[in-house]
Amino acid sequence: MPNGSVSPFRPTGTVSLAASSASANVTLSGGGDTVVVTNTAGVLAYVRFGSDATVVASTTDMPVLASSRVILSVNNLIKNAAAITPSGSGTILFSRGDGSTL
Repeated sequence: MPNGSVSPFRPTGTVSLAASSASANVTLSGGGDTVVVTNTAGVLAYVRFGSDATVVASTTDMPVLASSRVILSVNNLIKNAAAITPSGSGTILFSRGDGSTL
C-alpha cells in the first residue's frame, strides 16, 4: 500500500477496562498494528501501552476525550494497555486490528 493511503479498520479483538482514579491495565486481544481506544465514560481518560502487565497510565500519557475515540498505531511488542481517569470512572474499550480509518 502506498504511503499516505488509508484502509478501513478491520478489528481482530476488543477488551474493556474499568478505569478510575487509580491506573488499571488489561491484556489486549487479537493482533494488528492499530488500536482504536473508545472512551465510553463522561470523563477524560489517559491511556498508555506496554509490552507486559506492569504498564501504568498517568495523567501525562495520551488523553482520550470523554465519549470519544482515537485510533493509534502500535507495534507487535505491545501486548497490554492501561488507563486512568483523573476524576470519575468509566469503561475504556481497546479494539486491536489493522487499518487506518474508521
